Amino acid sequence: MSDVPDPEATQASSLRESAVEFISARMELLALESREAGQQAAKRGAMAAIIAGCAMTAWFTGIAGLIGWVAAAGDFPWHFAAIGAAVLHLAIAGVIVALLRKPSAPLFSLSKEELLKDRQWLLNLKDKS
Repeated sequence: MSDVPDPEATQASSLRESAVEFISARMELLALESREAGQQAAKRGAMAAIIAGCAMTAWFTGIAGLIGWVAAAGDFPWHFAAIGAAVLHLAIAGVIVALLRKPSAPLFSLSKEELLKDRQWLLNLKDKS
């Protein structure tokens, strides 16, 4: 027996190390994009909460305005201020809804690109064999 390393064992070890490195790189990319997706989801959740708050405030002030309007029956009491507040809150909610409807960047785009490249590389490798 000689001290020369077996070339097949060295190749298998190198292949394992490459596979581990490959998977590690993909996991890091996935973690990075997951953090970005979480931040985007948190922002959208906060906007949805603002919309809900504005809509509830508009509803309550609108009802108060209508009650004041009916109670005053034609004079100029406080109900116009309450209705104005309701309109203002609805306008704020409308602006935020418009912001939420804007298309956002696709999630996990880098991972998708890398997986497509890997697939193509594997198909090319398979064709060469």
